[in-house]
Amino acid sequence: MTTVRFRTVEERANFGKSLRQQTPRSRHGDWSAAADRPDPIDLIEEQNNGRLEWLVPVRRWRMCASPFAFFRGSARTMAADLASTPVSGLTVQLCGDAHLANFGLYASPERQLVFDINDFDETLEGPWEWDIKRLAASFVIAARHNGLKKKQGRKVTRRMVKHYRKAMAEFADMRTTDIWYAMLDQEEFLDTADKEGREDEAKEITDKALNKDNLRALQKHAEEVDDQFRIKHEPPSLVPLRDLSDELSRNQLQELVDYAFDTYRHSVTDDIEHLLDRFRPVDIALKVVGVSSVGNRCLILLLEGRDHDDPLFLQIKQANSSVLEQYLNFSPYQNHGQRVVEGQRLMQAVSDIFLGWNENEITGNHFYWRQLHDWKGSLDVDDVNADDLKYLARLCGWTLARAHARSGDAVAIAGYLGSSDSLDDALVEFAERYADQNEKDYEAFMERIHSGRLAAVEG
Repeated sequence: MTTVRFRTVEERANFGKSLRQQTPRSRHGDWSAAADRPDPIDLIEEQNNGRLEWLVPVRRWRMCASPFAFFRGSARTMAADLASTPVSGLTVQLCGDAHLANFGLYASPERQLVFDINDFDETLEGPWEWDIKRLAASFVIAARHNGLKKKQGRKVTRRMVKHYRKAMAEFADMRTTDIWYAMLDQEEFLDTADKEGREDEAKEITDKALNKDNLRALQKHAEEVDDQFRIKHEPPSLVPLRDLSDELSRNQLQELVDYAFDTYRHSVTDDIEHLLDRFRPVDIALKVVGVSSVGNRCLILLLEGRDHDDPLFLQIKQANSSVLEQYLNFSPYQNHGQRVVEGQRLMQAVSDIFLGWNENEITGNHFYWRQLHDWKGSLDVDDVNADDLKYLARLCGWTLARAHARSGDAVAIAGYLGSSDSLDDALVEFAERYADQNEKDYEAFMERIHSGRLAAVEG
């Protein structure tokens, strides 16, 4: 990440400010599809290579739901589009897929609810502008999806950028360790909601999140058979591996699960490895999640601690190369699961203690591990109004700035951003232009679905 070393704070700020000469902030609003722009649908379809073939039509079906759902599944397309956009030259650890549905609540190791970015499949070092542009575009697209007027969409998007810019200025004035400790916890989440007139909605979200734990997951995803909990068979979204492995006996399958669990254990810290030693794997299943991840191998592993009332669900997600790597530097990590985990730890204020990774030595696939249910909650982006988006704009803008300030040079970035609304106006313009293009891409995608050239299956 770009850090201006061995300079005073004033020199770092002036350096950031000087970068406006080579890349004026107003230039960030200029965007149109290049004449030689790759076919966006082809880019999306190329990502299906190596995915589970029977789930690829499910991925397409989920992307059909709306232009926003399509946008969620087209991070690769946007990476290709961003590759030719102007940048200041300052880099950070990127989320890589910073749309507003990838922000939400989860439990900290200290058992507090925190609001943060919660998806890092595409994380990689790169220009801070790429994250803020994807997030800005997502606000305009979400506003249109929910029937808001153009003026309302512009307003909430500008507000998000403004809070990013102001938060970065605050982080530039902080001591380094204070940036590292900064977080948006439950109290701040509710206080912000009160200021925005969304206290009832925020309280409902936090209450629901606090009910999403391992016991609740056990009730939802498992059933008791012969005094033993087994994961339910609910295709295509949930399919136990025992129902897919005709060639493997139950003992052989258990051996594979035990081996995967053991290799994962070696990636966590010693204290967490000791904790995991107190659990035994019980059952494993394929689970379809999200939009962009559908088709990748995603599993849930049920473990049992002291007894049936002490379950632990771990999610195991396939990690491929980041969609950003084609346009930026390659990851320094050989295992893409480790890339995801290390990027997450760098960007989040606090992270899941069970984060880890492993590799399937037979297939060569990389995976990262985390808890499945741990007080997770978020606003339903498919059903939000202008006030909801206004509230989210404040939360997401601050949170993304904090994540970037942890890995990049907050002083230099704040110097570049400045105190005027130049960047705010530019990114609103960019977001609207990109939202227009996203709608065109969505229409092209739907045409291929309706014509039968691409198969889509509900799931």
